[in-house]
Amino acid sequence: MKTLGLRIVFFLLLALSTLEPVLAQQYTISGYVLDRDDKPIELANVRVQGRAIGAYTNLKGFYSFSMPASKDSITIEYSCLGYKSEERKLSSLASNQRINIRLASSAIDLGGVVVSAQGRKQTSTMQAVKTDLIKANVSPTAGVESLIGTYAGVSQNNELSSQYSVRGGSYDENMVYVNGIEIYRPLLIRSAEQEGLSFVNPDLTDQVQFSAGGFTADYGDKISSVLDIKYKRPEETEGSITGGMMGGSAYIGTRMNRLSMITGLRYKAGNTLLKSLNDTQAEYDPHYFDAQAYLHYAFSTKLKLSFLTNVSYTSYRFVPKTRETNFGTLENIKKFKIYFSGKEQDLFLTAFGAVSLEHTPSTDFRQTLTFSAFRTREQETYDISGSYFLNDLGAQDPSAIESGTGSGVLGIGNNHEHARNHLYATVANMVYRTDLNVSETQRWRAGLNLKLEQVNDHINEWEKRDSMGYTLPRKEEILAVWRNLYSDIRMRSMRASAFLQDHIRLQTSHGVLSLTPGVRASYWSFNKEFTVSPRLNTSFAPDFNRNLIFRLSGGLYYQAPFYKELRLEQKDQHDNRYVALNKETRSQAAAIILLGSDLDFLIADRKFKFTTELYYKRLYRINPYIRENVKIRYYGSNIGSGYATGIDFKLFGEFVPGIDSWLTCSLLSAEQNLGKGIGKIPLMNAPKYNLSLFFQDYFPGYKQISLSLRGVLSGGLPEINPAKGFSSAAFEGSAYKRIDIGMQYTLLDNSKQKFRTGLWSAFKKIQLGIDLFNLFDISNVNSYYWISDVFNQQYAVPNYLTRRQWNLRFTASF
Repeated sequence: MKTLGLRIVFFLLLALSTLEPVLAQQYTISGYVLDRDDKPIELANVRVQGRAIGAYTNLKGFYSFSMPASKDSITIEYSCLGYKSEERKLSSLASNQRINIRLASSAIDLGGVVVSAQGRKQTSTMQAVKTDLIKANVSPTAGVESLIGTYAGVSQNNELSSQYSVRGGSYDENMVYVNGIEIYRPLLIRSAEQEGLSFVNPDLTDQVQFSAGGFTADYGDKISSVLDIKYKRPEETEGSITGGMMGGSAYIGTRMNRLSMITGLRYKAGNTLLKSLNDTQAEYDPHYFDAQAYLHYAFSTKLKLSFLTNVSYTSYRFVPKTRETNFGTLENIKKFKIYFSGKEQDLFLTAFGAVSLEHTPSTDFRQTLTFSAFRTREQETYDISGSYFLNDLGAQDPSAIESGTGSGVLGIGNNHEHARNHLYATVANMVYRTDLNVSETQRWRAGLNLKLEQVNDHINEWEKRDSMGYTLPRKEEILAVWRNLYSDIRMRSMRASAFLQDHIRLQTSHGVLSLTPGVRASYWSFNKEFTVSPRLNTSFAPDFNRNLIFRLSGGLYYQAPFYKELRLEQKDQHDNRYVALNKETRSQAAAIILLGSDLDFLIADRKFKFTTELYYKRLYRINPYIRENVKIRYYGSNIGSGYATGIDFKLFGEFVPGIDSWLTCSLLSAEQNLGKGIGKIPLMNAPKYNLSLFFQDYFPGYKQISLSLRGVLSGGLPEINPAKGFSSAAFEGSAYKRIDIGMQYTLLDNSKQKFRTGLWSAFKKIQLGIDLFNLFDISNVNSYYWISDVFNQQYAVPNYLTRRQWNLRFTASF
């Protein structure tokens, strides 16, 4: 009996020992998660339904995890914020499995209403901007920049300009890249009316990323922001034609075997919009034209060549007639009136070209060599004289005010403004970049940049004022002018910069940690300055809440000076002002720290994301500037220090079911200390608050009719008298308030399987739209015209922006 028991125990142990490997057998499930363009999706979530088993994808979109063998079916779910989830079902698991998956974007087009992806988790300060939203945006400039103007931390206070300020910085502190190449803008532009079209063509745009600060070392030497644009590489023939009351555009793209190309034309006639300026009666004759082309040729999968070119032409003719402006308080209203003679004629012609060679010998290594050149010719000429009257409306009857007589007259005079300014600038650039995937969780990036710059600047401008029969300023021995400025400068210089950057992704016991340390070094031959800029970006996605992510970034950033920052105005023995270049001017510097978070959540099955960013910028070696319209006039020397700190909020999501909108709120405190004699004053582009809204909607049950709204409320900016400079007292200007609204009707949509034959079959979509700019007809102030009365008291006469204006447009795409 005892022997039988031992035999039973022996056979049970033998059975268990043979069964144990089967029960404990582990198999690996791995693969790649890609988007529709075969680009890897990082941080996609792969999990087995009903079990606490899964993984996140790495930089290459690769995932891998192990699980016990199973005779039962299992379902694997693939998901990532901004993409449609996918499932794969396995009848059993008895061997290693390799599963590659492609996720489609969650963007949907509902008859003209854009539903965009929120984007996968933001592990850096760069935010993805869905290109379809650019077309849905309503703005007189109708570009990428006006949409960026609704982002947290960004402020725009001039609807005629594409320029924007980020967290108190100047317009010159913002970088724009197209296909990895930094873009320049004209230097002489002093008013938004001259500006015309921005470089970025929305029709050609494929990808847009934006950072409001704390960006990585692979971006250049500026402080405030980065706008990174990638142009399309068409897979088939496509195009569109857009026309309206304010201009039009057209583009066509195609692919022929290894060659893809896309070409775009834009034209804008600004006279319609400028006629709505409510204080000046004038003849406006501006013309803006732009042509761009991007070609890409693949010699093989490892060697590719691309070419980008742009030509931009702006002609601005301005013949003022009269101007009448009422300003002041209800108890103290002033009237300012001018009768003009003369005209202004400006010309801006820019050309840009770049050729890039990309070599990818393996999936882990890529190198790119790019040569580019930028050339601008700018001409600003005007001779405008005016007779002006300044009256106190509360002191005299209208007839006395109109005739300029009586005690209500505060000032009578004449002024004559003259300019013959010519500028020529050339920038040649060579960029080498390389990317190396060291492992599945680590990627190195490095680059070298050599740049040659040449600027020829000829300035001849003056202003003469005559008040009460006397020329100002009064001098017995000579006939003096109110102000003048001369220059004849030729500047040549060379810049060199390099960067090294690492990106590491770590799976910890508490979540996923991403680190992007880097360093950037730069040298400029003109002032012999060498700078080193260490930077760090980190993010952490905790396991306890996969809908939450934290970000921390910062470093030491430099604002490398260009020609404008070097201009130092000086006086000769006759009090004539001339421009000299200050070789002692150094890069402005900022130590930046930024803490941010993203929280994704659902309300009534609608997706939302709440973003918060808290930042502090310590500013060193400030080169202060005075803002006149969109012109930035620098002091020409590093004389100050300061700070900028604030908090930004953004609520992004489906305010209306199925489509995306957002609301942002920014609070900012900024100050600069310019030393003895000036002291502490606010930063010139730092509104204390900024609220913006981008909203989309559609008619319930009839989605062919859609609506888009853009609203901005921005605090007033500090204003000073440009003629007196920083010695004059600053005051806070009026707030900028504006709402633009547009409605669009989709007349034809062949994605709905209509008109597959006949004439209409050639079109993908035909849309008609109507826009109403400045819905509430608010008189916003852009800048001020400064005059003096008989008692030498200074008055700031507001220069108002555009009033309510409407626009009709159509778009036909094929």
